[in-house]
Amino acid sequence: MSLAETATLLQGAALTILLSLAGILLGLPLGLAMALIRWTHIPVLSPVLSAYVSIVRATPLVMFVLLIFFSMSTFGIEIGPIPAAVLALMLNTAAFNCEIWRGGLIDFSRGQLDAALAFGMRPSIAFLRIVLPQVWRACLPGLVNEMSLLIKASPAVAVIGLVDLTRAAARVGAATYEPLPPFLAALFFYVVILLPLIVLQRIIERYSFKHQWFA
Repeated sequence: MSLAETATLLQGAALTILLSLAGILLGLPLGLAMALIRWTHIPVLSPVLSAYVSIVRATPLVMFVLLIFFSMSTFGIEIGPIPAAVLALMLNTAAFNCEIWRGGLIDFSRGQLDAALAFGMRPSIAFLRIVLPQVWRACLPGLVNEMSLLIKASPAVAVIGLVDLTRAAARVGAATYEPLPPFLAALFFYVVILLPLIVLQRIIERYSFKHQWFA
């Protein structure tokens, strides 16, 4: 491939990383907040979030991206493709993260929390020092898996005109009439993007068990 074609793929890879990273960083805490609301059974909010999570999990990401992008203008809110893509990725991954976090919270022994509260520990401190460390370790594999799935699903943003890595490869292939080389290059870039995430998960897991993190 020429330098121009490689540059096109690199630009697509950069956009994929940017959108995915934004979606992950925003969707991770949002999913935790949603899980806590459902875990504590807050009236009204809990059933609403339960319905939201079910709907989002049943909706293809491509359709969800289109819905976010076109529904904003219906309410008089002008939104560009990149903010719309970030919002769609964030809300989508938050729904899946919610279920991962909620699973960890359900498995958590609430007796530890009740004991901490009985001794006068503030709920926020008890959550940060007792609940979150144990739940985080239990949820880590599922959360990393969801991050990986989000990155691989990010080509859905191409439907609103964004040139991500997959679409960049398709454009290069269409221009050169040789689709295989750019798609192989795109595959390589995806591996490069995802591999550090997987390696980081393994390092955190080994270190946490060795040094008894979050115990």
